[in-house]
Amino acid sequence: MNYIWEVVGRHPTGQQPTGEETIQKLCDRVASSTLLEDRRDAVRALKSLSKKYRMEVGTMAMDHLVRILQTDRTDTEILGYALDTLYNIVCSDEEEEPEENQQKQEDDLGAQFTEKFIREPDNITLLLTLLEEFDFHVRWPGVKLLTALLKSQCAQVQGIILVSPMGVSRLMDLLADSREVIRNDGLLLLQQLTKGNTAIQKIVAFENAFERLLEIIIEEGSSDGGIVVEDCLLLLLNLLKNNSSNQNFFKEGSYIQKMKPWFEVGDDNSGWSAQKVTNLHLMLQLVRVMVSPVNSPGATASCQKAMFQCGLLQQLCTILMATGVPADILTETINTVSEVIRGSEVNQDYFASVNAPSNPPRPAIVVLLMSMVNERQPFVLRCAVLYCFQCFLYKNHKGQGEIVATLLPSTIDANSISAGQLLCGGLFSADSLSNWCAAVALAHALQNNLTQKEQLLRVQLATSLGKPPVSLLQQCTNILSQGDKLDRRGSRVQTKVGLLMLLCTWISNCPIAVMHFLHNQDNVPFLTGQISENLGEDERLVQGLCALLLGICIYYNDNSLENYTKEKLKQLIEKRIGKENFVEKLGFITKHELYSRAAQKPQPAFSTPEHMMFDHEFTKLVKELEGMITKAVLRSSEEEKKEEEVKKTLEQHDSIVTQYKELIREQDSQINELKEQVTLLTSQNEKLQNTITQQFSQIQQHKDQYNILKLKLGKDNQQTSNQAEAAHMNGLQPEELSQLREQLEELQRQNLLLQTQLTEKDSLVTSLKTEGVPSAEGSTSEVTELQKEVELLKAQLQSQTAEITQLQSERQELLRGSETTAAVPGEDRVYTEKIAELESRLSAQTAETQKLKGEVKTLLESKELMEKELASATSTAAIMQAEKSKLQQEVQESKKEQDDLLMLLADQDQKILSLKQRLKDLGETIEDEDDLDSRDQFDDDDDDDDEEEEEECDE
Repeated sequence: MNYIWEVVGRHPTGQQPTGEETIQKLCDRVASSTLLEDRRDAVRALKSLSKKYRMEVGTMAMDHLVRILQTDRTDTEILGYALDTLYNIVCSDEEEEPEENQQKQEDDLGAQFTEKFIREPDNITLLLTLLEEFDFHVRWPGVKLLTALLKSQCAQVQGIILVSPMGVSRLMDLLADSREVIRNDGLLLLQQLTKGNTAIQKIVAFENAFERLLEIIIEEGSSDGGIVVEDCLLLLLNLLKNNSSNQNFFKEGSYIQKMKPWFEVGDDNSGWSAQKVTNLHLMLQLVRVMVSPVNSPGATASCQKAMFQCGLLQQLCTILMATGVPADILTETINTVSEVIRGSEVNQDYFASVNAPSNPPRPAIVVLLMSMVNERQPFVLRCAVLYCFQCFLYKNHKGQGEIVATLLPSTIDANSISAGQLLCGGLFSADSLSNWCAAVALAHALQNNLTQKEQLLRVQLATSLGKPPVSLLQQCTNILSQGDKLDRRGSRVQTKVGLLMLLCTWISNCPIAVMHFLHNQDNVPFLTGQISENLGEDERLVQGLCALLLGICIYYNDNSLENYTKEKLKQLIEKRIGKENFVEKLGFITKHELYSRAAQKPQPAFSTPEHMMFDHEFTKLVKELEGMITKAVLRSSEEEKKEEEVKKTLEQHDSIVTQYKELIREQDSQINELKEQVTLLTSQNEKLQNTITQQFSQIQQHKDQYNILKLKLGKDNQQTSNQAEAAHMNGLQPEELSQLREQLEELQRQNLLLQTQLTEKDSLVTSLKTEGVPSAEGSTSEVTELQKEVELLKAQLQSQTAEITQLQSERQELLRGSETTAAVPGEDRVYTEKIAELESRLSAQTAETQKLKGEVKTLLESKELMEKELASATSTAAIMQAEKSKLQQEVQESKKEQDDLLMLLADQDQKILSLKQRLKDLGETIEDEDDLDSRDQFDDDDDDDDEEEEEECDE
C-alpha cells in the first residue's frame, strides 16, 4: 500500500482514503498524466487493486484501460499491466474457492463487465491486434483475457471474431509459438472459440489445425502424454463433432491413418495413470465421432473403410482382447469397435474372424456374449457388449444366419460353447437383465430377415429329463404365462418386456411364425387376459406389448387356422376387450418415457438396469406397425372386403401402370438408340456428300484432261495402229518384242555398271597421284597388273561393241527385209530363224556380261587389298619419293587408256539409243528417263518430225 500512496500522494495524518477514492485518483492519473512513467505506475497500482476492489476498478477504470491499449502501443510493460487488470476484472480469482452464492455473484459481475467490454466490437479487434505482439508480457495476458471473455459471453465474442479480418488466423498463430505456456493457453482459447460454432470450426480446420494438433500430440507422447494431449483431443472433438465438412476434410487429409499409433499398447497393461486413461478415452471418442450412426451413411462407410485399410480396426480389436486394460477403457473400446463395424460388411466379416487369446481359441463374439449374460460384470460393460452384438448383426444377413445356425440341431457342437447356446442360457436364466439382453440380441438376429425367422422355428429345447423337447417359440410363451415364477426377483416386467419384444420381432411379416404362435391354444387367451385386466402403472407397458403382439397376429394372419382367422380374432377383441380399449392399451407403448429415450439413438444408454426396457430397432418396428394394426382392428368385415377389392384394383392398376412404365422405358431406350443412329447416319451422310462432291470435281477434271489428250493424240493413235500392223506383218510377235526390250534394258544396266567401275578406277588413280606409293617394287607390279586388267577390260568392251554393231546391222537388214515381206510371203520363215539366231547371240552376250561382273568383283577385292597395303605403308612414303615420277608417268598412260574406253562407251550409248528408236518404230513402247523427259516433245511433233527422226537413225 505504501507504493500506492506514493503514486496518489499522501493524505494528512490520520485520514485513510477509501479504496474507491484511491481508484478514482489512479484513474485521474491515468487519464491526465503526460509522462509515460506516471501512467505506467498508475496502471500497475490499478492492477494490484483489481482483485480486491473488482467492482470499483471495473466500473471506473475500464474505459481508461482500453484507452491505454489504444494509445500506448509502443510500451509493452504498460500494455501488460492493462491486460492483466482487465483479466482480473472480467474473471474471478481461480485460486480461491468461494461459496456457491458468492461464486454466482462473481460470475454475474464478470458477465456484466464482459458485456460492457464487448459492447464496442473494436475492443475485441484491438485485442486481436495486440495478440500479434511477440512480447511475452503482452501476448500471454491477451490470450488469458480473450479466453475469459469467451467463457463469459461465448456467442457474442465468437460473432465479433468471425467478422474481424484475419481474426481466427491470428489466434491460430498461437499454436506455433515456441513458448509452451502461450501455446497451451492458446489451446484453451481455441477450445472456447470453437464451441458450437460451425463456421469458426471450418475456418480453424482449414488453417491447418489438424496437422498442428496431431504434431503436438506426438510431441507430448500420445496417450502417455499429459494435460496438453487432453487439451488437443478436446479441441479435435470440438472441430469434428457434428461437422460433416471437417470430418470429410479430416478423412481426405489422411489423418485417420495417423491415429493408429495412438492405440498401440504393450503386453503389460498394469498401472495405467489417470491421465493416460483420460487421453485414451478421448482418442476412442474421436474415432467414434468419425463413424457415428448420426453421420451420413456415405461418410460413415468411407471412414469405416479407411479404418480397416490402415489397420486401425485391427488395433482396436487387439485392445479388446488384451488383458489388464481398465474397465472403462475396455467398455469404450467395445463401443468404438461396434460403430466401426456397424453396417460395414468387410469390417463385420473381419470381426467375426477375430479370436480371443485363450486355449482353445474362442471367437471374440462368444467371449463378449459370455460377459453380457454374466450378472457379475459391470452394467455399462454388458450394455456395451449388447451394442457391439447389435452392430455386428446390423444389415448383416450372413452374420444373422451364422448366429441362428448355432441353435439348429444339425450344427450344435457339444464340445464347444456357441453364441446360440449363450443366448438361450441368458434368455432363460434367473437374471432379468440377462433375459432382456439375450432376448434383444436374438431379436436382432431376426431383424428384417424372413429366412432366419422361419429357420428359428426349427429350434427345439430340452426342458427336463423324460419330457419331450419343446420349440423355442413355445418356451418363450410358457415363460410369459408363468408370471408367478418371475416374482422371486421382483423383475418380471423387464423379463416380460424382453420376451414380448422378441416375439413381436419374430412373427412380424412372417405368416408361418404367426400360424405357429396361434397353434398353441393358450397364447390367445393369455394375451386377451393381460390386455383386459386393470393392472398397475408398471404393468401398462406389458399390456401395450401384448396388444401389439395380438395386433400382429391379426395383421399378418393368412387365415390358415380356422379357429383364429382375422375376423374371429377381431370379434374376440370386440367381445372381451373392446376395440377402443385395445387401441388405448396399444398406445401405452409410444407414450412411455423410456420409449422416447430409446428412440433417440441406437446405442443402449441407460442410467440404471431398471430403465432398460426398449431397444432402438424395436421402436422403429412399433412406429411402423401401430397405425396399420389400429386400422386393421377398427375396420369392419365389409370395409375389409371393400378395402381388399380396392387393393386388388389398385394392384391391377399398379401392374398396368408398371407395364406401361416398362413399355415407356423400352420406347425411350429405342428412341435414344434411333436418335443415336440418326446422328451417326447424318454424320456419315455429310461425309459421303463431301466425298461425292470431291469425286465429281475430280471426274470433271479428268474429263477435261481426256478431251485435251483426245485432241492431241488423235493423229498419234492412227500412226500407232499403222506401226502395229507393220510389226504384225513383219512376223514379230508381242512376246518376242518384250524379250528384245528386256535384253536391251539388261545391256543398259551392264553399261552403267561398267561406267561406275571405271569411275572407281579413276578415283583410285587420283588417290595414287596425291598420296604417293608405299613401295617401288610392289607399286610397280600392282600398277602393271592394273594396266593389264584395264587392257583386258578394254578388249572385252571392244568385243562387246563389235557384237552390238553386228546386231545393229542385222537389225537394219531385218528392217529392210520387212519392206518386201508383204510381196514375198515365203520369206517370213527365214526372218523368224534369223530372229532366233539373234536371240541366241544376245543370250551369249548376257553370259559374257556376267563374266565381266565377276572380273569387276575381283578387281574391287584387289582394290580393297591395295588400300590396306597403302594404309600400312604410310611410314615408308619418304623412301618411295624417287619412284613417284615414274609411277605418275605410268598413271598418265593408264588415264589415256581410260579416256579411250570412255569414248568407246559413249559410242556404245549412241548405238543403244539408235536401237531403242528402232524398237519404237516397230511399235514397242520403251520408257526410260530420256523418254519420260521428251514425251511431251514427241506428243507435239507432227508427221514431218517423225520423218526427220527416221533419217537421223539411218545416218
